[in-house]
Amino acid sequence: MSNLTFEQQISEYHQWRERLNSAIHAYRDWLEQTDTSDAMQDLRLYDLSQIVMKDRLLLAFVAEFARGKTETINALLSSNFRARLLPVEPGRTTMCPSEIFWDEAEKPYIKLLPIETRKRDDSLNTLRNKPLEWVNLRLDISSLDTMREALRVLVATKEVTLGEARALGLWSDEDPETNMLKDNGMVEVPVWRHALINYPHPLLKTGLVILDTPGMNTLGAEPELTISTIPNAHAVIFLLAMDTGITKSDMDIWTRYIRDSETHKLAALNKIDILWDTLRGETEVNAMIQSQIVSTARQLGIPPADVFAISAQKALVARVKNDDELLKRSGILRVEEMLARNIIGMKQETLRKNVIAEVSELGKGSRKTIRYRITSLRGQVAELEALRGQNSEVVESMLAKVMANRRLYEESIGTFNEGYRHIMTQGETILEQLSLTAFDEMVSRSLKKIGGSWTTHGLNQGMRSLIKEAGAMAEKISLEAQGLSDMGESLYLLFHNRHGFDRLRPRTLSMSEFHQTLQSLQDRTDEFCARLVNIMTEKHFLVRKFYYTLVSEARKEFEQAEHMARSWIGNLLTPLRIQINEHKTLLDRRSDSLARVNENQFTLQKNLEEVAAQLATAQNQCTTLDRILLTLMTVPKKTDPEKQTTSMVA
Repeated sequence: MSNLTFEQQISEYHQWRERLNSAIHAYRDWLEQTDTSDAMQDLRLYDLSQIVMKDRLLLAFVAEFARGKTETINALLSSNFRARLLPVEPGRTTMCPSEIFWDEAEKPYIKLLPIETRKRDDSLNTLRNKPLEWVNLRLDISSLDTMREALRVLVATKEVTLGEARALGLWSDEDPETNMLKDNGMVEVPVWRHALINYPHPLLKTGLVILDTPGMNTLGAEPELTISTIPNAHAVIFLLAMDTGITKSDMDIWTRYIRDSETHKLAALNKIDILWDTLRGETEVNAMIQSQIVSTARQLGIPPADVFAISAQKALVARVKNDDELLKRSGILRVEEMLARNIIGMKQETLRKNVIAEVSELGKGSRKTIRYRITSLRGQVAELEALRGQNSEVVESMLAKVMANRRLYEESIGTFNEGYRHIMTQGETILEQLSLTAFDEMVSRSLKKIGGSWTTHGLNQGMRSLIKEAGAMAEKISLEAQGLSDMGESLYLLFHNRHGFDRLRPRTLSMSEFHQTLQSLQDRTDEFCARLVNIMTEKHFLVRKFYYTLVSEARKEFEQAEHMARSWIGNLLTPLRIQINEHKTLLDRRSDSLARVNENQFTLQKNLEEVAAQLATAQNQCTTLDRILLTLMTVPKKTDPEKQTTSMVA
């Protein structure tokens, strides 16, 4: 086990991201200083920098009521006040899903979405961008009591009529046990639908986001949680109670919402302190705990190493009282170690494969450009040296060759400009197909398949229509993009053959991930529609909510695909454009230098000195770029100064 705390390891990961981002900024500065920057390339580097700095680690805590989710979160976040922050009281639990994070651009707050928004078709993702829909409360972090009182809004409930509860989708005739019917005939419902808590905790400042979800009833009522938020979490911590084991409702949550997701899944058996009985020895208690772990792992179908036995309440007490022995016995440290090792490692590797790989590839292209500049300047130095003692006819002959190269270059530029215009025109056709206008038209056609009944059959028909149409569009775009890629490759080949440019091949545009993600939405639809309870009862409110949640997810995929396609189109010819600009600059300098020598032989030495200085500058720039690329490829995982120095020197 690492000697570092979870908080320290999260902090190290944050510092690692900052070093990576600094290397990207150094590369952008280098491009500007060397006049090799391209607008599209610079925009892409900015996007990659934002990906690094806005990277988040989402931990979703999922369980049935009274399993200890909120107390476990309290134990993780107890370092600031050494006290319980989120409300945990007998008979009172978090009633709405709560996201806890830190956004330094805003002051601490609690934003609350009224439960009445459930009557509309707007998704949570859509409502996030509508600030007027939220109730905004200031969070005073200077006082523990004030913080606690403010956070009590998370457990707020109110009584509504049966009709209102049905309109909110919070009443089930088929499953009356989930309803909160009062003796007066009113129904108890949450006041809030969703909560956003902006809190400057050290863990949250590093990019950690914690999602606290209420129990089965709420999960089923908010499809966006189960379709998008939980599957996209980097880890799901499933809380169970040691004294009850896995109940039917626990297993329902696991099989419906967690089991088949690709995210990292951990199970935590909470309340092990009930076994800390003076009548049992430590060996006997440990054996009982291990037996429960093995049994739980077998029932959930996960490795025993991913099942942990904890006491969230004792972990919190240990941190409040600085009791290291109790903290270790609580089991929370093993959970934190697993999260740090698996989740942080996974996120680091993802950034290495995606961001670092792409920036390094761009850097290698820049290195080829600067090496081309160095080679050309060396040739120019040799050319000028060869003119010593030569007559004007020799100079004129060399100048004529340069001018011939310029004419050939201008012919090639005409071909390039024509190809570039065609690619941009065809590119706009691709982007129009991925526009939100086109998407909304698909949704309208999908809704016609559903009709107004909102049955599972209609839902399946509507989603199949939408996914099928989107899939056909993705295949069409792939073919069109391949044509543009082929045209781009022919331009690269032209400049390679005529001017000796590097033989490069443009990247292809892949729509496979877009297509697969949309297909996964259809798979979720099939699963939802296949559930016997949904077929038999035809929960029209839930069917409608489910559909619009799927549409919201599909909309996000269209937006991402449009952004990806726009970036691909804009950068298709970027490496060639950079080489062309460099080639033109060197041709201009060479012809200018020879023209001056041709006019006056006495300027030869001055021209030589100028070109030699340019060569020295280019060589220094190449050395600087090599250092930047080395930093990118050897960004250490740890912040230890000695390890960092060693990796940089290697």
